[in-house]
Amino acid sequence: MEKPLIHPHDTPILVRRSSQDDDILRMDEEGMHSSLRRKMRHCNKDEANSGELRTKPCAQEPSETSSYNADEIPGDVDRCPQPPPPPLPPLSPSSAGRPRLQMTLPAATADAVESVRRSLARLNSSDRHHQFENSKRFCAFAQRLQLLVDQLLLLRSPPSPEDLPASEQTALRGLAVDLESAAETVSAYVSKSKIFVLINCKSLLASIQERTAAIAGWLALLESAIHENPDLRKKIADLSRDMKQAIFIVTENEERVHLSLQKEGEGRRASKAVQSAIVMELARALGIESHNYTELSAQVKLLKNDLVRSNSMTERRILISLEKILDNWSVEPDIQTGHMDLDFEEGAQISPFKNFLCPLTKEVMKEPVVLESSQTYERKAIEYWFERCIEDARDPTCPVTGQVLKSLELKPNIGLAGAIEEWVNRNIEIQVKSAVQCLSEQPLKVDGVERVLDSIYKIAEDHPSSRYRVRNAGLVLIIIKLLKNSSKSIGTHLRSKTLLALLGMAKDEESKKIMLEEGMTRLAIHSLTGSSEKEREHAIKLLLEFSNDEAYCRKIALEKGALVLLTSLAGTLEHPTLSNLAEEVLTRIETVEENIQYLAAAGRFEPLLSRLCEGSDEVRIRMASMLGSMAMTSNCKLLVARKSAKILVHMMLHPELKELAASTMANVVLNPGHWELAVGDKEPIIAKLLGLLSSASSKCQASVLRILYGMASSPQASEAVASNIKDGQGLEKTISFLDHAEVEHRLNACKLTRLLSERFRQDVASHLRSSDKIPLLKEKILDTQTIESERSDTACILANLPLSEYEVTTLLGATFLRWTVATIKDYHLKSKGRIFKSSPCMVEGLLGLLLQFTRSTDPEILSVIRELHLMNVFCDQLNFPSKPRMKQVAALGLKNLSETGKAIAAGDLEPSPPQGLCSYLVFMCGRGAPEPARCPIHHSLCKEHTHLCLLQCNCIKPLVDLLKDEDTDVQVAAVEALSTLILESSGSLKRAVEELERQDAVDALINLL
Repeated sequence: MEKPLIHPHDTPILVRRSSQDDDILRMDEEGMHSSLRRKMRHCNKDEANSGELRTKPCAQEPSETSSYNADEIPGDVDRCPQPPPPPLPPLSPSSAGRPRLQMTLPAATADAVESVRRSLARLNSSDRHHQFENSKRFCAFAQRLQLLVDQLLLLRSPPSPEDLPASEQTALRGLAVDLESAAETVSAYVSKSKIFVLINCKSLLASIQERTAAIAGWLALLESAIHENPDLRKKIADLSRDMKQAIFIVTENEERVHLSLQKEGEGRRASKAVQSAIVMELARALGIESHNYTELSAQVKLLKNDLVRSNSMTERRILISLEKILDNWSVEPDIQTGHMDLDFEEGAQISPFKNFLCPLTKEVMKEPVVLESSQTYERKAIEYWFERCIEDARDPTCPVTGQVLKSLELKPNIGLAGAIEEWVNRNIEIQVKSAVQCLSEQPLKVDGVERVLDSIYKIAEDHPSSRYRVRNAGLVLIIIKLLKNSSKSIGTHLRSKTLLALLGMAKDEESKKIMLEEGMTRLAIHSLTGSSEKEREHAIKLLLEFSNDEAYCRKIALEKGALVLLTSLAGTLEHPTLSNLAEEVLTRIETVEENIQYLAAAGRFEPLLSRLCEGSDEVRIRMASMLGSMAMTSNCKLLVARKSAKILVHMMLHPELKELAASTMANVVLNPGHWELAVGDKEPIIAKLLGLLSSASSKCQASVLRILYGMASSPQASEAVASNIKDGQGLEKTISFLDHAEVEHRLNACKLTRLLSERFRQDVASHLRSSDKIPLLKEKILDTQTIESERSDTACILANLPLSEYEVTTLLGATFLRWTVATIKDYHLKSKGRIFKSSPCMVEGLLGLLLQFTRSTDPEILSVIRELHLMNVFCDQLNFPSKPRMKQVAALGLKNLSETGKAIAAGDLEPSPPQGLCSYLVFMCGRGAPEPARCPIHHSLCKEHTHLCLLQCNCIKPLVDLLKDEDTDVQVAAVEALSTLILESSGSLKRAVEELERQDAVDALINLL
């Protein structure tokens, strides 16, 4: 059978082939393994750039992770792999302009032969040093393959690739690809660091195993094509068989190290013991002594160089972890032998024997145990390693020998433990003597004192049974005296060390008693204000140790400032460690009920409130008694009200507890505050409180009135509380206490009525009229023997009422008007421009009463108003520093008087006739004095017949100033007063605008708007 092929020089020729060759070519057309096709394209990428012609479309490019499967590689010609179409050669310069033609097989085969030679030469290099068995075994196969390839090429004489059968060409191309890949894998084994190989040993193993099986298949194909040399054919078949049967392995130790390194790549933290075991396993896998830090460090540096261009986060984590582990491993432990640089007999201090040290921690063992491998370790250290092995799903091993353990039994090494204990006791005695000598010297050597304190703390922590030696030597007393007498001179760092040493000794009960007797509690509390965080931390820890006993908790609570400092530290967010420790100390102190009141006084109310809400009746009584007699800040009262309001109201319904509960709640709401935050459902509480006003004792009634006033004065709840009081017939009940015999009842009733009168003016007025209490209010105001606050609240109540013209003229009258003006002037004279705490409420009420008179049209009242120059009184009030409400009332008074003045000027109201001798003379003579100038706004004789003109009384400027006030109600009142200057006539309007503009009122109004 003949098929046309394309010659490299584009001349078609005919090549005769056997039937076997046709079968192989047919297999070529069907395509071979995807990995082989990819790599053949890669080898001929320069050729592909020039273009090619194909008989079939290319298969999809495989991924970089594609690999061979050893089971798919054929072992003989019947199951040979299907190679891809051969790559095409580049076009020659002379053929660049002609159509691209399919390349010939021989050119690709020649490249494959050259690639095989290069790969074998690379594998069989004489300078290869194999540090792993897998690469060594494969290179042995490569040496045998080298001889067979050389013999094959000699057999084909002349050794021209184009004369080879198609099956041999296919086999050589397959060998070229897989040998190149195998050479890369072997290169990793040989040239990369040992740790790199251990990290990737599984992937390298899989690669070399796959390449070996693939090469065995190609050799089987090659063997089937050779007929003329049986000896060569047999050698090729033997090598194919050996490579196909070859099994590469990872040793158990390598696999364990690989697993440990992969776990380190996950970023897990390991204890010192586990890190030491990892180092030992790694050193064993590398063939290095575990104590050879230099060689281990060199291997890690080699790994670092290998990973310079690595993008694997796992590999980089492993590198960082190994660097840290090796740094920790290189640090030699400070084995304390008691050396204090003092003069003792030579050789008295004994260094530990090597077998005293745990191989994992490098420290003297406290509880030595023996494994089945006869190695001794510290119990906790080896247990940590066993836990790590179990977490990693691997068999536990002995870190030193690497032996897989069948049993995890830990047998105490009694003999070694006894020897270590004897060594420890001897050295502790030496350290104690050294410490006494060092701390007794004068002057103190700071460096020596610091070493002594560290030594004492280490003895107390590491050897609890030897604490008595420190105590019996008097070191506890010496250290306390050092803290007492030299606290300022030694500095915060040394104070911190001193507290730490005492902290270690405080776990000894006898030493703790000594500390408490010597006033160590006070010293520790003083250190809570230390400048360093460590000093404060050790002081709190010492107090925490003291608080283990109930009696000691009482002593801590009784120390001046202790609870305040601890409470402030517990609430700080800047130092969470200190905060948590302080909170723990306070929690222990809270367990003693005697300390509850002290804690509440320090601002920690939670223990008291929890007992009040959850305790028995007896406990609740005690807690409520504490609250009732305790002085509290507003924040504390708010906290108490929020958490205990409902339980206190519930207690009020109890016959035996209601008085106590009422007095407690009254103390909480004594001052105005946000009590609306305390209770969500106010209506039932108000109803229960109003019920107590009718049935409770006199003392309880006073408390209930104070509670109602406190809740009604709460900013957000005042409207709801006032409405509930009104709906529950609270107005009538409250007003009935206005003339109560007890002062406290009257005071609280007046305060509550004043608040209610601000919201329910008409309802309060109706109840006062029906009970004939309005004259009583007037009498209280005039009675100088009545308490000032009661008079002030009464004046505000009367000012808030919507009094009729009759009530103003008859119940109050002109005499009361004169008294009111005189009293206000007296207050102003006393204050001299300053605000007295006792007077503003009274002045506010009196101004409100004057406002009642400004609405009156009674001639007698108007006459007294002109006589007293009431407009000047209001204007003067604007010039005094006062509350917004008082400014508003004064502005409204000016508004009402100005409107009255307008009415008089317009003739709606007749001025009073002239009085006295002059009036008679005018009548007799028929002519009076010359006519005075008229008011430019009213165009009337304002100065003569009235002083109710804003202009003539110089009130415009103060009202203009009010337009800049921050309170909106004050601004509105000022605008209303100024608007009374605007008359209906055009002439008056023009004059008013000119006057307002002259006094800057227009600009002020524009700015306000």
